[in-house]
Amino acid sequence: MSLQLWTYIAVGLSFAIYIGIAVWSRASSTGEFYVAGSGVSPVANGMATAADWMSAASFISMAGIISFLGYDGSVYLMGWTGGYVLLALLLAPYLRKFGRYTVPDFVGARYYSQTARLVAVVCAIFVSFTYVAGQMRGVGVVFGRFLETDVNTGVIIGMAIVFFYAVLGGMKGITYTQVAQYCILITAFMLPAIFISLMLTSNPIPQLGFGGSLSGEVGGAIAGGQDMYLLDKLNGLHKELGFASYTDGSKPMIDVFFITMALMVGTAGLPHVIVRFFTVRRVRDARLSAGYALAFIAILYTTAPAVAAFARTNLIEAVTDATYQVEPGATEQKAIPGWFKNWENTSLLAWVDKNGDGKVQYKNGPAFDGKPSFVSENGAPKRGPLGQRVLDNKLTDNGNELYIDRDIMVLANPEIARLPNWVVALVVAGALAAALSTAAGLLLVVSAAISHDVLKQTFAKDISEKGELMAARVSAAVAVLIAGYFGINPPGFVAQVVAFAFGLAAASFFPAIVLGIFSKSANREGVVAGMVVGLVFTAAYIIYFRFLGGSPDQYFMKISPEGIGTVGMLLNFAVAVTVSRFTPPPPADVQEIISQIRVPRH
Repeated sequence: MSLQLWTYIAVGLSFAIYIGIAVWSRASSTGEFYVAGSGVSPVANGMATAADWMSAASFISMAGIISFLGYDGSVYLMGWTGGYVLLALLLAPYLRKFGRYTVPDFVGARYYSQTARLVAVVCAIFVSFTYVAGQMRGVGVVFGRFLETDVNTGVIIGMAIVFFYAVLGGMKGITYTQVAQYCILITAFMLPAIFISLMLTSNPIPQLGFGGSLSGEVGGAIAGGQDMYLLDKLNGLHKELGFASYTDGSKPMIDVFFITMALMVGTAGLPHVIVRFFTVRRVRDARLSAGYALAFIAILYTTAPAVAAFARTNLIEAVTDATYQVEPGATEQKAIPGWFKNWENTSLLAWVDKNGDGKVQYKNGPAFDGKPSFVSENGAPKRGPLGQRVLDNKLTDNGNELYIDRDIMVLANPEIARLPNWVVALVVAGALAAALSTAAGLLLVVSAAISHDVLKQTFAKDISEKGELMAARVSAAVAVLIAGYFGINPPGFVAQVVAFAFGLAAASFFPAIVLGIFSKSANREGVVAGMVVGLVFTAAYIIYFRFLGGSPDQYFMKISPEGIGTVGMLLNFAVAVTVSRFTPPPPADVQEIISQIRVPRH
């Protein structure tokens, strides 16, 4: 069967499963809508948390960015993995014992302030929409290539599916849908990794193949009869093409530290992950589900570096000096494979023949200014003499002729390795599962923040449970529409956008939560001031350097926008502690609550 038919089957079956689960588990109360009635088992919650956590950034973009940056890309791996450990050990049990529906609800109750609650609502919405932009872009990338629709149509289809099971089922529907999504995404990620590891290294375990030697005659021929390690070959390929060595880093060490820290503490402040620990019955179950989730997450995260190296090796070998169009009978030439032209049609890969030799020259540096801008005639793409799409961009003179969007690497990897069509289709279904699972969790955070924290706890305290449930569904519907806009107009590639969300979470929520659990002296004045200062500083820094043309030469202490959330967090802590010292302490009853939640009981 054709790839497109396999893709329709895989995606159609997965969507049918999600919709069926949503109908079966539809929410009938606010408790079920917000926290699934607090009746989810630890294993199921662990799988749902893993799916919620492993977004499009983890599935699509993390291996992609590692494959391009090599050692420098490991900050995402270390930050996101370490962050989950921090969340599971430091915060989850205590927050579960506090027993609130949302992070703004915790902030409002702990800091005895509606102002603090509303500031937390603003932070939650801001962080969630920044994060969801990356998920919607991931959906668009997948649909654009494999279902042969444009990105906008793909985003709309994804919106419709999320709308159905998030609005109908709430957290109850999302939880059991995410269990199914985890099974799909982890199978889709691991299966091609195992196949490609066998092909390159004869080792079925990707984590071992990543550090192993190339298999059989191929490795021996390259190394003159001696075993050659995969990473040694990749380093050599990089140097030949003018790239930095794959296993060496170029980022300043302070930036590596600050990015890793921002991702770690940002994880511990992400509201859509924290709320998952309110869906179990007991504090003990929260701890167990955190442990299960960590094990489930580790399967993908320990495999991602191997996938990155496999994809990078296969890509370089497939395209370097390959002839775009081969004349009949010219079998001695290396031809451009079909996947190259298919991805070219999505505008996520582009080639321009600068020297007119018909071959793809892949070198270090941008091939042209900006992202591909193609010339069209009468609504159809203009084609060059070799059949390639004609670009409208200004060309560079560095010798590179190829543009590759980082977000295509995991999706294109099975095609590059020439795996069967059904494996490629499975990867498509897995990528959609990863993006949609996280998008649903984020949209529920926005919905709960508006209906529960803004309406029920602030402006409409007498609203009935039926009215609150309706408000939650309406706000979820509106959130889906806004998320769709961000998917159609994304502010960057997936991992970068998500990194910004983590930085914003680190600078806003993390200090408020930590001080709320471990400090009796932290009060509403201090925490509100800290959240505002941390969020405004971090957002301003990111906006200036990423969207207003700020130069990297102007970075504060060489810290990039991806790492500035750590500075925002430190400012938040400093302001919160300082202001709390010069303002009245929390009431006695609040201090007693703090003493109780410090010792989580079953």
